Amino acid sequence: MTTLDFAPRTHSALPSVLQLHSKLWRVTKPGGEVLGYIEAFDAVGGERFRAKRFFATRRTFVEIGEFWRMDDATDSLRFA
Repeated sequence: MTTLDFAPRTHSALPSVLQLHSKLWRVTKPGGEVLGYIEAFDAVGGERFRAKRFFATRRTFVEIGEFWRMDDATDSLRFA
């Protein structure tokens, strides 16, 4: 018989967010590993935030999504 565990996964350590310039932030794990970048841009309805995940092994970025809140963009990198 298989037992499934649907308990939410928690991450105890929050990522660090460092602003590189007025519209760009780098998101890293507590150990310094780069998770990705968040770019702010103007859109109809206000400012949006684009999250891009960094894959070191492939040396490439993959766009995760666009968000209305910076916290949501950060969380998308944290759980991606």
